[in-house]
Amino acid sequence: MSAIVEQSNERLLERFNQKFGRNDEPIFTFFAPGRINLIGEYTDFTGGLVFPCGITQGTTLLIRRTHNNQYRFASTNFDLMAQLEQFEINQTYGDNWINYPLGVLDQFSKLGVELDGFDCLYSGNVPNGAGLSSSASIEVVTAYALNTLMGTKLSLLEQVKISQAAENDFVGMQCGVMDQFAVAFAQENQAMMLDCHTLEHRQVPLHLENISIIATNTNQRRELNESAYNDRVSECQRALELLQQSIDISHLAELTPELLDQHESLFADDQTPLMRARHICEENARVRAAVPALESGDIKKFGQLMNASHDSLRDLFEVSSEPLNQLVNLARSQNNVLGSRLTGAGFGGCTVSLVPNEDVEKFKTVVGSAYTAATGLTADFYIMQPGNGVRQLNLEATL
Repeated sequence: MSAIVEQSNERLLERFNQKFGRNDEPIFTFFAPGRINLIGEYTDFTGGLVFPCGITQGTTLLIRRTHNNQYRFASTNFDLMAQLEQFEINQTYGDNWINYPLGVLDQFSKLGVELDGFDCLYSGNVPNGAGLSSSASIEVVTAYALNTLMGTKLSLLEQVKISQAAENDFVGMQCGVMDQFAVAFAQENQAMMLDCHTLEHRQVPLHLENISIIATNTNQRRELNESAYNDRVSECQRALELLQQSIDISHLAELTPELLDQHESLFADDQTPLMRARHICEENARVRAAVPALESGDIKKFGQLMNASHDSLRDLFEVSSEPLNQLVNLARSQNNVLGSRLTGAGFGGCTVSLVPNEDVEKFKTVVGSAYTAATGLTADFYIMQPGNGVRQLNLEATL
């Protein structure tokens, strides 16, 4: 462990003891990354293909078992702190970040695990609301920590499903499995080709040579809420129901562009599901083409597919925003930028761009100033390093 990380952990231990006080119980430290999705957006809940990678930014959790049926949650990122009794952990706590770990605790309780109290301090360096899966990072690190401390011996896949259920059933966001899966199973310098229906996946080395993955945060006030996201889920479900009148398919991602063309008349009275279905089937086709392009070193083609993905998310799925479109257009106007698209759920958040290393500083300066001139907003730029998935940082630590 580097001296910088050791110092950071020491500061977190100090913060933990300031928040919760000292006792003889051990404090354990865990980490889960955020993720950035290179291509394959809004396909996960339809059983489609995605291509994310973990990032080195993420959520650190310091946790101590208390054995007193008291549950205390604090964060270095937010002022809010909560202290809950045993009977309160199966209900939402306002509309804030604490619901993510509470949802995981609720899932463990439903499994019959006898939870008996925890002190939890979360510290994240994933920008909140940026579309880099800060919520999944919190959920997965909580599930991994509880599994370790309670000795429940759940597999990593079971922990992923618990984390997804926490977001679906407790928080109310009907997300697919991609975010939690990527956060858990990420590997350093790899991206993951994941079939969200079968959960078959394989790691793909990111041989980008002299290319940097740049996430650019719009810093737009996030318009996404459970309703907007869940509307897209409902519209895709409606498309599936219409298609099932004529085609034997169980999930929308089975659809091909050619098959949709043959049955477009089913949508004569409802064009919105048609638009959503077209994005899904064409986006899956893009993922199928993008991964072998990357593996063969055809980064130019990979970037072109990223561009097409954004255009589809903007026009067919209607989840982009004016600041996102500005950033993408500005990125594409720069010489040597290979591709740029929104990443995550849209309605604000981040773009992801492939930029030659020698052009990164120019990219940040030119795109940043032009974006501010066009929108009045200030963009933040992050060079994404593909990192490992959820893990324990040390066996135990006391201070």
